[in-house]
Amino acid sequence: MARTPNAERSERTPRDRDRRPSDQRDRTERDDEFVDKLVHINRVAKVVKGGRRFAFAALVVVGDSKGRVGFGTGKAREVPEAIRKATEQAKREMVRVPLREGRTLHHDVHGHFGAGRVILRSAPAGTGIIAGGPMRAIFETMGVQDVVAKCTGTTNPYNMIKATFDALNNLMSPRQVAAKRGKKVGDIVARRDGAAAVAAGAKE
Repeated sequence: MARTPNAERSERTPRDRDRRPSDQRDRTERDDEFVDKLVHINRVAKVVKGGRRFAFAALVVVGDSKGRVGFGTGKAREVPEAIRKATEQAKREMVRVPLREGRTLHHDVHGHFGAGRVILRSAPAGTGIIAGGPMRAIFETMGVQDVVAKCTGTTNPYNMIKATFDALNNLMSPRQVAAKRGKKVGDIVARRDGAAAVAAGAKE
């Protein structure tokens, strides 16, 4: 004898009923902590016998405003579905970037991908985000408040994003440098601050 939907519903325990809303609540809280920005939408057309079939490709950047950021791409027949796919991929491939005082980069760094070339420079407090296009979306979602960035190669958004992430992957915090060289963190920070003071004096 086949079970009716009402019988299956009555066999569920109270624990199962209580678990579902909490799971949905946890998933919603996890999604709320992320900030996503749509960087680029590309429409492509495939010519078939009956005419043209349009599809859309989305490029999305996702971050938690605390040093974690990721990017993803998605393709679908509709724009919302393409954005959803790109957002899910970006959340799966997030990386953590060390930040200085939680607001800027620890040091200047270069990055490249294909014909894309980017230069990222740390900046003093109050500078803001001086960057354009896709790079600004990365810094805003990552939580960087002061940075100067310049693209010297192609302006293709996909290559600019990948070149920027190549530069971010090359960033190292003083703790990582000290562990690599077998020194104390204070020695690395003092040397960095001393070099910054000398450069400031030379400009004056």
